[in-house]
Amino acid sequence: MAKRRRPRKAEKAETSEYVDDDGNVLTLRQSLSAGTIRKIAKASVKAGGSAEDRWQRRSEMLFEHLAVRWEIAGLPLDDQKMLVGRYRMATTEEKRWVQRTMTTHLERFIPELVD
Repeated sequence: MAKRRRPRKAEKAETSEYVDDDGNVLTLRQSLSAGTIRKIAKASVKAGGSAEDRWQRRSEMLFEHLAVRWEIAGLPLDDQKMLVGRYRMATTEEKRWVQRTMTTHLERFIPELVD
């Protein structure tokens, strides 16, 4: 007879908040699992597609796994699908700020993912 497993409660990762010049707040996880780190690193070196395609995909993967919350103009977003959708619709300047913020965040908390 098979043993039933109890569902594990996901531990809440510690987060850091970053505020842009307009007062918008991006909250990012301070850690990722070893498997997620390998997955993102592997996506960075995958053959095929242009360098730009790989960079875009990696950026989106990082955002998807790091972003916990993004408050824009007082509207908080914390649903994962909504966060990724909003990131895809972000202006060029918003994406630049998010990229700079994630790079700084990775340097501090997850240096193995810094390019």
